[in-house]
Amino acid sequence: MAPSRTLAVVIAGGAGSRLGLLTERRAKPVIPVGGGYRLIDIPLSNCAHSGIGDVWIVQQELPASLADALGNGRPWDLDRSTGGLRTLPPSQGNARSGPFTGTADALWKVATLVREFEPEALLVMSADAIYRLDYHEVVAGHLESGAAMTMVTTEVAEQSEASRLGVVEVDGAGTVTSFEYKPDDPSSTLMSNEIFVFDPVRTLDRLDAIAVSSGGDGDTDVDLENLQNQLVPSFVDDSDARAHRFDGYWRDVGTIDSYWSAHMDLVAEQPPFDFDDERWPMLSAGQRYRTARLRSSAAVTSSLVAGGCDVAGKITRSVLSAGVTIERGAHVDRSVLLPGAIVRSGATVRRAVVDAGVTIGRDCDVGGARGGIAVVGNAMTVRKGTRIAAGEQRPLRR
Repeated sequence: MAPSRTLAVVIAGGAGSRLGLLTERRAKPVIPVGGGYRLIDIPLSNCAHSGIGDVWIVQQELPASLADALGNGRPWDLDRSTGGLRTLPPSQGNARSGPFTGTADALWKVATLVREFEPEALLVMSADAIYRLDYHEVVAGHLESGAAMTMVTTEVAEQSEASRLGVVEVDGAGTVTSFEYKPDDPSSTLMSNEIFVFDPVRTLDRLDAIAVSSGGDGDTDVDLENLQNQLVPSFVDDSDARAHRFDGYWRDVGTIDSYWSAHMDLVAEQPPFDFDDERWPMLSAGQRYRTARLRSSAAVTSSLVAGGCDVAGKITRSVLSAGVTIERGAHVDRSVLLPGAIVRSGATVRRAVVDAGVTIGRDCDVGGARGGIAVVGNAMTVRKGTRIAAGEQRPLRR
């Protein structure tokens, strides 16, 4: 089990603008993933399997959609009389009120609550990646090291991929010697997964000191951008940050391209990740559907088909979320369809993401063989015969 006073904080803020239409009506952590799950299910499931029973969700954008996805926390054993799941929206009317502008800023604004909880370790992560990780191992290594901060790191194939997050350099002892956040010219292919374990007292004290040095009095008039960009580098400069190397599957899904690519990983001949791995299953508060129906005219190859789907057309290398309908004569190829989407007879959908509740009309042509991922969102019906090009995002309305 994880240490009894481990507090997990999931940063569920941010507008998710890089995901375009997918975040116009829902918070980023609520985006469906893997056919039957949501992004928020991943860190919460990792907490459940790691024995962490105190989880706070720092929420900001479209909080109602996130509340629906969390319920009372029962799927992750967080529906407790003491502790368990707690949501923290931005506060108003106090010295540290206002929207959260980043991880460090969020911690600074909830610092009083964290201090009152008195955790032994403060585990902080976002909800925008697909991975499995035993947080207990990370926390235990952090406590043993005595470091102020531990960051989980992963090697990526290309430097351009590393530049989307934090680029890290580590010495032979595991100490982080360099950290650059989203550099234009990355110095390595080792990146931070945005999963951190902090020493609570040293971290909150450091945040207060940064706030004062930013021109405020520790509670007000703080340069928030300065606050969020100084915390991690300050620990690195003090040689007080260590790396926990993670070699498993990890995929950031913060952009349309990465979201689509992650789903193509899931339908590979030998997928590198399985949401339903019985050794570490993903848990979810999502609605349960009846068994999927594959009709006599259906042809399904290398795809994931969630419960409640009704398939009479052709599906290749695609992910169908719950309740999707594919009519006879329709063809869906290398695409991701979110809950309740409908593809009418004669329509073709290639290399596309179709949002929940969208209907692709008869004989429509969506996407293409190359040139980017087509996205259709905020729609009830795409009119018969409509052409939506590859790489286009189309907000169609009733």
